[in-house]
Amino acid sequence: MRPENQSSMSEFLLLGLPILPEHQGVFFTLFLGMYLTTVLGNLLIILLIRPDPRLHTPMYFFLSHLAFSDISLSSVTVPKMLMNMQTHHFFISYPGCISQLCLYIFFGCVDNLPLAVMAYDRYVAICHPLHYNTIMREELCVLLVSASWITSCAHALLHTVLLVRLSFCANNVITHFFCDLSVLLKLSCSDISLNELVIFIEGGMILFLPLVIILGSYIRIGTIILKAPSTRRLLKAFSTCGSHLFVVSLFYGTLIGVYFFTSSWDSKDIIASVMYTVVTPMLNPFIYSLRNRDVKQALEYLPTGLKKLIYQ
Repeated sequence: MRPENQSSMSEFLLLGLPILPEHQGVFFTLFLGMYLTTVLGNLLIILLIRPDPRLHTPMYFFLSHLAFSDISLSSVTVPKMLMNMQTHHFFISYPGCISQLCLYIFFGCVDNLPLAVMAYDRYVAICHPLHYNTIMREELCVLLVSASWITSCAHALLHTVLLVRLSFCANNVITHFFCDLSVLLKLSCSDISLNELVIFIEGGMILFLPLVIILGSYIRIGTIILKAPSTRRLLKAFSTCGSHLFVVSLFYGTLIGVYFFTSSWDSKDIIASVMYTVVTPMLNPFIYSLRNRDVKQALEYLPTGLKKLIYQ
């Protein structure tokens, strides 16, 4: 068999974050705290939404799925990074690397699409309040979430299949803290033109179409709100939309910068990856839910000991 038709790589070396050895302990503690905050914060949102009938609305239905995808996205990359920092064993097997890549692409896409669905939900609630229950019926909500998961699965499988056909002949050093598609393509000694074409066309559609829906929804919302005479409603609406748009900008800005406008991989790209794989999932519970009045009321039904732990 010709060398270019098979992968001769059995494992990869993950260099991890560009951190000095004497600072490893500090960053291990920092990222462990951020990861635990992500898991506990998003898990709390799911546990609050499921049993409370007042939170069984389309917005919180989408939010519970976003919280689950945030937990999953962080869990794909952060535990391996923490284990490497603690054990100083930075190798990952070829099957493990491909599996991590596939799950990362899958949950990254699952994390992306609900943002557009939630923006559309807010658009209907503000611009068509009288028809909200008719438009955002339960069947449509389930269909939108199911479509997001199916699309994400197809997206991940497509890029994974295109990657495994490549060969990795000599260089096995991944200058990242997880198996990222862009870095793996740079390590391949095969022709990656098809992979790059699919990333720009199919990946671009997956990334930019939800972004267009989000921006279009909020532009329309802003137009409606500006016509409202209530200053209080104006400030409240822009405060909510501003927080949402901040997270959207953080997520999409770093993602687009890494995968579409990067000519070489350096520490700036690793920092950007940390932002959308670690920081954004950690911030989502606070921005979307824990500041919300309905969620605060749901907290009152929790056991006293658990409430004290949360508020501390």
